Amino acid sequence: MFSNRFNRLTVAAIALLGTAIATVPGGVMAQTPDHPADTAAQFPTRNDLKALTTSGSYLAARHASVERDAASAAAFYRSALRSDPKNNELLDRAFISSVADGDIDEAVKLAERILTIDKTNRVARLVVGVHDLKFKKYATAQSNINQSIRGPITDLVATLLSGWAAYGAGDAKGGVAAIDKLTGPEWYPLFKDLHAGMILELAGKEKDAGVRFERAYKLDDSMLRITEAYGRWLSRNKDSAAATAVYQAFDKKLARHPLIQEGLRETKAGKKMPPLADSAQAGAAEALYGIGATLTRRGGEDLALVYLQLALYLQPSHPLALLSLADLYESVKRPQMAIKVYERVPSSSPLKRNAQIQLAVDLDSADRTDEAIKILKGVVSEDSKDLEAIMALGNLERGRKKFGDCGATYSQGIDVLPAGNDKANSVWYYYRGICEERSKQWGKAEADMKKALELQADQPHVLNYLGYSWIDQGVNLDEGMKMIKRAVEQRPDDGYIVDSLGWAYYRIGNYEEAVKNLERAIDLKPEDPTINDHLGDAYWRVGRTLEAKFQWAHARDLKPEPEELPKIEAKIANGMSDDNSNSSAAQAEKKKDDGKGG
Repeated sequence: MFSNRFNRLTVAAIALLGTAIATVPGGVMAQTPDHPADTAAQFPTRNDLKALTTSGSYLAARHASVERDAASAAAFYRSALRSDPKNNELLDRAFISSVADGDIDEAVKLAERILTIDKTNRVARLVVGVHDLKFKKYATAQSNINQSIRGPITDLVATLLSGWAAYGAGDAKGGVAAIDKLTGPEWYPLFKDLHAGMILELAGKEKDAGVRFERAYKLDDSMLRITEAYGRWLSRNKDSAAATAVYQAFDKKLARHPLIQEGLRETKAGKKMPPLADSAQAGAAEALYGIGATLTRRGGEDLALVYLQLALYLQPSHPLALLSLADLYESVKRPQMAIKVYERVPSSSPLKRNAQIQLAVDLDSADRTDEAIKILKGVVSEDSKDLEAIMALGNLERGRKKFGDCGATYSQGIDVLPAGNDKANSVWYYYRGICEERSKQWGKAEADMKKALELQADQPHVLNYLGYSWIDQGVNLDEGMKMIKRAVEQRPDDGYIVDSLGWAYYRIGNYEEAVKNLERAIDLKPEDPTINDHLGDAYWRVGRTLEAKFQWAHARDLKPEPEELPKIEAKIANGMSDDNSNSSAAQAEKKKDDGKGG
């Protein structure tokens, strides 16, 4: 939703989030800095909970929190709370975990208990206030929301929500006045004018609404929701040409955004588009989504999660809020949670296709590759020219070493590329070349690599791949070495490319230079088994046999490809013969599996 300008403006404000996040006990999303892998743990059953003591439930809840499994954490904390109902820490943690899980109805019950103990708990006030707003209890909604203020972010959210509650109560003028009264950072007016305009729009004050939308648009014409709100207003109050111009201007900045494309289709057809929000609840959801989405990757994940879940409580099918929540889960390494959220995006939304593509990526990361491929093929079947979906499918197949399949998929994309010599097209030929090389079609692979360089002459990964392949085959040695050196000049800190240079020296028998460059590659990528294996071979050739065996042992422990493990173990046991037959050179092409290096 937000432009780069807005993101720069918010950096300082988000640095002040400590006071707001401090109201969230334990840090919902930031329990640990280690970002543990998604374990896809099973939700606890009733029998599981019955069998646990209070301390057992608490420990289980803490573990679930560390694993960022909000659903299990909430269940375990509530179980512990039933055994120890006067424990305020358990009450706080059960409440926050319920909010994080999106179980707002349960969170409201816990929040009401918290407020009998601590009337100043701001997150509890916010949650109860949003609940009241949802059920049109506007007076109590305003009262609770106004008591949730603390810091620049929460001040803005509370003021916008209170304004929408005032509109719901029939006082649009008062709601707008309260928004206008708020003062704060330079980026406040973007939100103030957008939401004041939306309230005025629904109150029938179309002319006044247009003034607000135009002012917000002039402040930042690269904000998606401002562009949409203004474009929709123009379609109803001016003419379709004016609305189309606004959408086209955005499209030049960020091409092919699905919501902008929808706006262009509608306005070009002369249709009058409805307001962005049609109720106080929808407007409040927009406010919560808009600010929550901005915080997801800027150190404010805890507060972002609260805002996004509350937005979805008000509007369960809000596509942008769903995508932002899924993105947040991905950023904290919870693909299973992201999958569930992407599946909730309505089929009728223009953003469904985007959700499907990202859903497939997450399914693949969860080793549900067949499902992922099926989804992507379905997306491509709906639009055979969807280059983003075709690329995603090809990348998934390449990552899973389905080299015959990915070559065909990239060909499908190449066949529908726009005419011309756009250097951005280089990547299609590069990726197809990798698939062809790995499926033993070197002639085709070489032609595609050359085509990629024709489109983008100094692309370091293509230079590296083609140069290394030539040296590996004993052809074009001088040109191949020059290519790799050019790649290293551009990417001196890329361990894979530096490894290629070292291994190229090894292949031409310059073992001293090989050692020097491979040691540098190890410094850059110490965890890569292939680079460790290469360095072991080079050490052996210069007579450093003990170091060679140490390096091979390290390569073995770093989980190399299954077919490489017995070769490495044989070298550890017996060393290397003089003919290179048991060196990693004999299988060097195996390394080139994903385009990362030679």
